[in-house]
This record gives sequence, structure tokens and C-alpha cells, in this order.
Amino acid sequence: MRFSLSLALLSLLALGTVTLAQTYNLGRTPTQEEVRAWDIAISPDGKELPPGKGTANEGAPIYAQKCASCHGPTGAEQGQSDFPLVGGRGTLATLHPVRTLGSYWPYATTIWDYIHRAMPQDRPGSLSPDEVYALTAYLLYRNGIIKESDVLDVKSLPKIQMPNRNNFRPTQPEWKPGEKRPFGFYP
Repeated sequence: MRFSLSLALLSLLALGTVTLAQTYNLGRTPTQEEVRAWDIAISPDGKELPPGKGTANEGAPIYAQKCASCHGPTGAEQGQSDFPLVGGRGTLATLHPVRTLGSYWPYATTIWDYIHRAMPQDRPGSLSPDEVYALTAYLLYRNGIIKESDVLDVKSLPKIQMPNRNNFRPTQPEWKPGEKRPFGFYP
């Protein structure tokens, strides 16, 4: 049984090698402009954030108009979305954790990135950078993380210390060059 399984695995690997070597002349290499247009993710340090700014006061009417129908009038409701956006602080270590922007997410830039790329659900990517900064400010304010008058922009957003930031761990330990690694830990 073990021999036939090994033989089958080797056959699949050989077949995969042959398949990978074939080309079908489909598609083309994307241009640099196309790559830049697709490369819209914002890292935790925010270096990719576009210019713009917004406050919670500016975000409140945008939220009411473009977000409340799915996320509820205050964001604390579950609404049509899978989870509330506001509240839940201090619940992660309980039997009934509530994962919200203020209780779970480690970086404020991730909130900006998600709103920018995925919201509103019926027209993702349709919000201007100023609207996204304002909505992010509104949600951070509603979660008690910033003041209502705080201005979020390229410089201030990455500096926000989210309540749960330090509770995330790397998925794999970081190793120094030449350091002995336990069995099974390979880069």
C-alpha cells in the first residue's frame, strides 16, 4: 500500500512538471500602469495612503447616507452585515467575544483600506479618499478611539494605536540567520 501511494505521488509530481512546462500563449504581461492600478492595498504603516483628510463630524452624514442601511443607524447593530462595527471592547477574552473595528482590528489603516476597496457593498471602490478618511474617523470615534474633532490624514491615521494591536502574533517565529530551528519550521 505504501509503495503504491508513493508511486502515485511521484506520477502526479511528474505529470505536474510536464503540465507546468507547457505554454498556451494566452494573455500578456501587464503594463506597469495596470500593475499600479491593481496594487491598492494599504499596509499597516500607511505608506500607500493617498492624500486626503476627514473627521468624524464629516463622516457621520456619509455613514447615514451610504452605510446605515446595511450596518444599522449607529454601527453597533448587527444589521444586514455579519457583525457590528461599534462596541465589543473587552469581550475578546470572554465566552461571547464581539469582533468589531474597535475590539479586534489591529491597525486603523486596515479599516481605511477595507472601506476604500470594499464599501459600500453595492458600489465598492466608489468612495473618494476624503469620504474614506471621514468614515474611518467616524467609526474610530464611535469606538472611543479618537476624538470627534480629530483629523485623519496620511500622517495621523497610521499613528493611531488600536486597542487590540499588541494581541496579534506572527504566524511563524522570526529566526536570526544561522539560528537552529525546531523541526518543521522552514521559511
